[in-house]
Amino acid sequence: MKNKTELSIASPCIGNCCLDEQDMCVGCFRLIDEILIWGQADDHRKKQILLLCDQRKKLKF
Repeated sequence: MKNKTELSIASPCIGNCCLDEQDMCVGCFRLIDEILIWGQADDHRKKQILLLCDQRKKLKF
């Protein structure tokens, strides 16, 4: 059974998983360390990661 944290904030993964030269996923804009901890992260940390992803995406485009 999944706990509340797992159900509350979905992974930003879009299935386009490929790391660039900075170890950032070109699909979801997470860094490799953020991808690796996502499953254990609490909601607060996941929100932080999502904000950082949004900032990275805006810098790329």
